[in-house]
Amino acid sequence: MNQPAQNQPQQGAVSLAQSSPTVGTFRERDGALEWSGRQETVRIEPWGPDAVRVRARLGGPVLEGLPGALLDEPPATGGTVTIEGGEGRVTVGALTVEVGAEGLVRFLRTDDGTELLAEERAHFWWPGPRLYTPTGNGHHRLEQRFAAYDGEKLYGLGQHQHGLLDQKGTVLDLVQRNAEVSIPVLTSSRGYTLLWNNPAIGRVELAGNGTRWVADSARQLDYWITAGDPATAQRRYSAVTGRTPMLPEWAAGFWQCKLRYRTQDELLAVAREYKRRELPLDVIVCDFFHWTHLGEWKFDPAEWPDPAAMRRELTELGVELVVSVWPSVSPLSENHQLMEQRGYFIGTEYGPMAHADWPDKEVASTVQVAFYDATNPEARDFVWSKVRDNYFAPYGIKSFWLDACEPELKPGFQENLRYHAGPGLEVGNMYPRENARTFHEGMTAAGESEIVTLNRSAWAGSQRYGAALWSGDIGTDFATLRRQIAAGLNTALSGIPWWNTDIGGFHGGDPDDPAYREVMVRWFQFGALSPLMRLHGFRDPGTALGPRMTGGPNEVWSYGEEAGAILEKYLRLRERLKPYVLTVMREAHEEGLPVMRPLFMEFPDDQAAWSVDDAYLFGPDLLVAPVLTAGATVRTAYLPAGARWTDAWTGEEYAGGARVTVDAPLDRIPLFLRDGARLPVAP
Repeated sequence: MNQPAQNQPQQGAVSLAQSSPTVGTFRERDGALEWSGRQETVRIEPWGPDAVRVRARLGGPVLEGLPGALLDEPPATGGTVTIEGGEGRVTVGALTVEVGAEGLVRFLRTDDGTELLAEERAHFWWPGPRLYTPTGNGHHRLEQRFAAYDGEKLYGLGQHQHGLLDQKGTVLDLVQRNAEVSIPVLTSSRGYTLLWNNPAIGRVELAGNGTRWVADSARQLDYWITAGDPATAQRRYSAVTGRTPMLPEWAAGFWQCKLRYRTQDELLAVAREYKRRELPLDVIVCDFFHWTHLGEWKFDPAEWPDPAAMRRELTELGVELVVSVWPSVSPLSENHQLMEQRGYFIGTEYGPMAHADWPDKEVASTVQVAFYDATNPEARDFVWSKVRDNYFAPYGIKSFWLDACEPELKPGFQENLRYHAGPGLEVGNMYPRENARTFHEGMTAAGESEIVTLNRSAWAGSQRYGAALWSGDIGTDFATLRRQIAAGLNTALSGIPWWNTDIGGFHGGDPDDPAYREVMVRWFQFGALSPLMRLHGFRDPGTALGPRMTGGPNEVWSYGEEAGAILEKYLRLRERLKPYVLTVMREAHEEGLPVMRPLFMEFPDDQAAWSVDDAYLFGPDLLVAPVLTAGATVRTAYLPAGARWTDAWTGEEYAGGARVTVDAPLDRIPLFLRDGARLPVAP
């Protein structure tokens, strides 16, 4: 039954400051609250414990089935809807939502009624908190405004290279780029987590005078919000966007990689040498240009003459083979004409169906490549069929490195693209998730349960498809290493528990340079205490981009006797910690808790913990304080209140709630055990 809001002197009253106030109509519909006024509909419905989904549309009822991050059905949720006194109210566990007569929305703590977050008008006259600017054909440029709060800290939003853990005060583009990964979920120190459930290109502004989410072109506003501390919020968020599978045991070990092993013999020689030296090695990666042509997804027999024998030998050595698969297709590929005819490429509004220039074999210059449309189920099936027939079925290769999956457009004009799921501006950010979906669905259909892909980009929900994220093509200095701490922690708060960096960075690094060797040692220590441990990079001296390119050596023995001995020490530490790593990975799988955790996730009542951006918890029991400056031999770290801490190397004990300074010689990363936890840090 529809009930009009009433003009009464209360919170639900209409503001007379408006020249044309809108008194909307409330109704309960299928367990949700709807407010309608001036051709706009706002729908608020329970969507998991302590959470609601909010959708708003101009020009009709809310639309179902639009692209987004939420699973099709929410967890079973009990909620209550009331309409009285000129306002509507929805209560779902710890979260209560109030909607005033004019359609303004406030989110409150149920237990004490305090405000968590509230919409805010841009101006007392126009526009209100929600703005729809037409872009044509039923699409709008959408803006959603919320109030700002003194002292609020904001985290998440995927992975960025600005080096900030607390992102209050930033403006971030919502777009996928190499090393800049847009996952639009935000955790607040005020006790809420919000998902902008919209894959549109846009931005978020976390300003001192308000927060504004913007979609450049979309059909309706859509977001999800939950109340609770960060750990509770991660459980709630992962339940509605999907939890990561259980990490296979082999993936918890050491991954060896470089740009690039050019032949089968080169790659096997490295694997054999690790085993000859009795060093742990769980994974080795076959990088790009191993293919015949880009988009044929098969080994070049001139360089990889017997993949079956290679795979067989690696299996005997206990080493998993991961193969690079790009989503781009060269016009020289045997698949290009068929894929174009069947509409399997991302379309373009103007110009040819080409999205980037890239080198390929048998040509002296670059060619114009297209990207397959991962939002098209038929295109996903086709690409998987080629990967299946050329890697999985004949050789048993079941782990893939999904590089350049933003997709890496040159130039990056999403407004020129047309996907199966919709226009580029409306759906472009979801591409990396759908690319991971190609492999997850294909492997699942083939009966595989252990599915891991290594991805350079991700979107909300990527984790449910077994996607691991790495921090992209980054620099090779201490400043870059420092920025990875915040990048990893914000990724963890964005629902992606499987994360890593190129140990040592990507762009360069001379293995013979003592200064770089120090960077490598400190980065390797950090890598050993990261969710995934993977050594990669384009080391000096490198060669020019092209099918024959390679970089300098990048194995643990490549960095001299002193550094090499330290790297070996941390290889063995990772091996000892694998049972603990897998235990924490099970928490990610079953509860949605990340492996790499900001201190405030375990200690939300310690206000100082909310500002620590240079250390983290590896699981619940191990505090990691990486050394992040050149020449440092001591490290000062904050130990959160509410626990006692033990130096994992010396056994010295400390009370929490204080900063401590410990020795950190080149061969030691400071590690602290929580409340007597026993982990095999020391040999």
